[in-house]
Amino acid sequence: MTSLGSRSDPAPRKPRGADAGMQMSSETETKRRVPRGDVRRRELARVAEEVFLETGFADTTMQMIASRAGASKETLYRHFASKEALFAEIMKERATALAGPGSAFARGQTPRKALGELGLNLLRMMIHGKAPAIFRIVVAETPRNPTLGALFYSGGPGTVLERLTEYLRAETARGQLRCRRPDQAARLFLGAVMANHHLLALVAPPDKPITDRDLQAHVRAAVALFLARYGKGSSS
Repeated sequence: MTSLGSRSDPAPRKPRGADAGMQMSSETETKRRVPRGDVRRRELARVAEEVFLETGFADTTMQMIASRAGASKETLYRHFASKEALFAEIMKERATALAGPGSAFARGQTPRKALGELGLNLLRMMIHGKAPAIFRIVVAETPRNPTLGALFYSGGPGTVLERLTEYLRAETARGQLRCRRPDQAARLFLGAVMANHHLLALVAPPDKPITDRDLQAHVRAAVALFLARYGKGSSS
């Protein structure tokens, strides 16, 4: 995948002779010190996120990420083919945290509980976490690198929207909701939850941070509004 308007690294060359032996020995020692497989992959993505937030996506190189992670560039390339692949992994992890196998959707919770959990976790992530900074990077970089914007949406907000839509469709089939257009209902719910909070977090963070109690009250109101329109007792 090509990154437009950003710095890139040449593909790593395979060392020869004595250099190859030294590098293999060094990598063997590195592998003994660090987690492998999925754990290492998540670790590399976490480090990449830190570098992206500090340096910006365009000015970050794979070498910078590898150095921060204490890995060789060859090791990094074995897990991720590009910066874009790393960014996609970051968004995937965030979407999984919100609506993945461990979420209320997967646990078979009632619509009120499942929507409440999703809404509260989403608001906490958008206001208290790194999400606003990531969003600012995407907005700044996308005119030069449209691929980044597409990765951000498909791997993050788009995935959450898709999984919420699937949940609403399933609950409608079970008779717990009345969503004739679950895709539209999902967009309306997410919009009600985010409301003005996302915009404020991006451009005008309040001097006094919003409390978790206020977030919970906001989400309860959004869920109540949604169920009044789409609950099994509604006329939608």
